Amino acid sequence: MSRKLAWHFVAMVCCGLLLSSHAIAQDSAQSRLPTVELTAGMHVIQAEVARTYDQQSTGLMYRRKMGINEGMLFVYEAPQIRCYWMRNTHIPLTIAFIDDEGAIVNLRDMQPRSERSHCSTKPVRYALEMNQGWFKARGLKPGFKLHGIPLTPVVIP
Repeated sequence: MSRKLAWHFVAMVCCGLLLSSHAIAQDSAQSRLPTVELTAGMHVIQAEVARTYDQQSTGLMYRRKMGINEGMLFVYEAPQIRCYWMRNTHIPLTIAFIDDEGAIVNLRDMQPRSERSHCSTKPVRYALEMNQGWFKARGLKPGFKLHGIPLTPVVIP
């Protein structure tokens, strides 16, 4: 085998390994993210914080369960209309779109493994996913203010 052909073969193998490791990561839940404690009146939420593009893109995909008062908080650099779908997400969720002051703008129930978009009704910097029905069971509606949300802009590298 010529040197050129050998190097070409090595390059193809390395590329294949990189692509296969990326595909494996795409088919499994991400590790638990750092959490922040939020309060909604007397209710305490342990929310994992998704700040980076990769964390936000994966979100709660592939997870099979989530604790009663657990959720995932998506934090963005600037307010804008945000839309979410449930591809590869197995848990029925309700998403709260939240403004810069921590107030719920709107809520949307989302069905597992659906590609239907669920969007904020105005620009928001935050979104909080909880088990479906969590907000309704506690009487939390648009306008209700959550506390503990990191209200300063996040710089995403």
